[in-house]
Amino acid sequence: MFKTPAGTLLLILAAAFVAPLIASKLPGLRIPALVFEIVLGMMIGPEILDVVEVSAPIHLLSNLGLATLIFLAGFELDLGRVRGTPLRLAVTGWVISVALGLAVAGVMLATGMIKAELYVAFALATTALGTLLPIIRDEGLLASRFGTHVLAIGSVGEFLPIIAIALVLSGTNTWNAALSLTAFAVVSVGAVFVAMRGRPGHLRRQLGRTLRSSGQLYIRLALVLIALMTFLAAELGLDFLLGAFMAGIVYRLYVSAGAPSHEIETMESKLEAVSYGYLVPIFFVVTGITFDLGSLGQITAALKVPVFIAAFLVVRGLPVLLYRSEIADRPTRWALALFSATGLPLIVAVTQIGVEANQMRSSTAAALVGAGMISVIVFPLIGTRLLSATTHRSGPLPEIGSQ
Repeated sequence: MFKTPAGTLLLILAAAFVAPLIASKLPGLRIPALVFEIVLGMMIGPEILDVVEVSAPIHLLSNLGLATLIFLAGFELDLGRVRGTPLRLAVTGWVISVALGLAVAGVMLATGMIKAELYVAFALATTALGTLLPIIRDEGLLASRFGTHVLAIGSVGEFLPIIAIALVLSGTNTWNAALSLTAFAVVSVGAVFVAMRGRPGHLRRQLGRTLRSSGQLYIRLALVLIALMTFLAAELGLDFLLGAFMAGIVYRLYVSAGAPSHEIETMESKLEAVSYGYLVPIFFVVTGITFDLGSLGQITAALKVPVFIAAFLVVRGLPVLLYRSEIADRPTRWALALFSATGLPLIVAVTQIGVEANQMRSSTAAALVGAGMISVIVFPLIGTRLLSATTHRSGPLPEIGSQ
């Protein structure tokens, strides 16, 4: 009955509605709703209840949800906030993470644990900024130097893996991919230039006038930008995630180039409502539906999960040693390492691409996603406990600009 597109969408939206209700019943654990969205997707999927079917319309909505999630990551990237030492350390740390990821994945490949090392290496080198932002905001850490470093690490841990996906994992010749990336960069720079020079005019006035009407031009402009930039990236043979991320950057620059603060606040609220209230949950529930839960029933596949969890800590946690001069307190550095090693959304994206390219076994993808789910549950929880102990012992963390 529910294996029609309409019936499947009904159950997906019902799962998306129930997930945050379950998360709210566990306030002490601070488990993100997206974890329950994936779990509920597994329950209604073919591995358990088998009451839904991911047809072409549902797959399209899922891809739109993923594009919207990456768009929001680009929108949240505030270069003015993280530039200087935080950005330099974050980029250096990510480069080290890639080297560590390649080394770890190389060992896994040599032992026959994985099929190809690149996809696993880049999955290990991601950070879930979108998952971490609500946590550090709720903990009052956003204005601290610690929060700035989390923003920098998370931004780099989302942006650079997307570039790597477009350049290395796109399935095209590396030289052709580089040419396509150059062409896309030229268009993106032009769009950024236009966005930054956006002056009050007819369009700007119309955007503000429709904030509380049926026009909703701010939201429609965001959707048009997502569609335009993802279309351009796809036409150039690049992954559509790169287009979605650049759309978020361009959109942020445009709306912040002269729009009143009250308009920006209202727009952000509406954008989050459309994204997190509708599109993004569809992607995570569909991820659960298509999750190869049966493969984890095999001992060899199940054993990959703790191995990948440890790999997250090594690949993304070890570079935090660079922060010894910035963060003198060791427990606070450990907390930063745990936040850095938290990943899931891009892990899902990389594993999907890897499986479709026949470069990753479905069991490996399931283990990586399962490890990512555990990371977003456990790592921030331990990290916030470490920070709470630090602030209880030494007082509040330093704010931006303080020494």
